[in-house]
Amino acid sequence: MKQPIDSVEWVARDTLTANGYNPNHVARPELKLLKLSIMADGWTQPIVAREDGEIVDGFHRWTIAGDRDIAALTDGLVPVVRLRPTLEMADQMASTIRHNRARGQHTIVPMADIVTSLKDEHGLSDAQVKQKLGMDREEVERLYDTSGMPGRGSGDDFNKGWITGDRAIYEANQPE
Repeated sequence: MKQPIDSVEWVARDTLTANGYNPNHVARPELKLLKLSIMADGWTQPIVAREDGEIVDGFHRWTIAGDRDIAALTDGLVPVVRLRPTLEMADQMASTIRHNRARGQHTIVPMADIVTSLKDEHGLSDAQVKQKLGMDREEVERLYDTSGMPGRGSGDDFNKGWITGDRAIYEANQPE
C-alpha cells in the first residue's frame, strides 16, 4: 500500500504556497521553539502539500524555513510529502483541520512533571530547561512549583478554598 510518507521530496521552499483557510496560529515563542527544534533535532516532520504545492499541513515549518539559519541546514530545501490528488476542496480543508487537531495539546500537570524531572532527576538548571524547552523563566518556575500540587493540596489540613471537582460530591463527603 503506497502512502504519502513513502515519497519524501526535498524541494525549494519557494515552490510551496500557503493556503487561505488555515485556522491555526502559532505565537512568536512557539515559532522560536520550532526554530530551536529544527536547529537541534533537524527536520523530523515533512510539510504536507497538494501536488500543486499548496500547503495542507506544515505552514509554520514552511514559514520558519525562510529563516537564514534554517535554510542553511538544507541549502534552502524543505521536506515535503504530497497528498493524493483530491478533487474536492472540502476534502483538502478537512485534511488541514485533521492534521492540526490530531496533535493534541500539552497539559499543565504532565509538563510540570517533565520540568521537575529535568531539574531534579537530570540535574538541569532553570536556564538549561528554559533553553531546551523554549520557555521563559517564569514558565519554568511556575511549572516546577506546580509539580506535585494535587498531592500537596489533598491533605485534610489544606485550605478548603481549593476544591476540585463537583461541589456536591465534596459536601456529601464531609464529616458530620
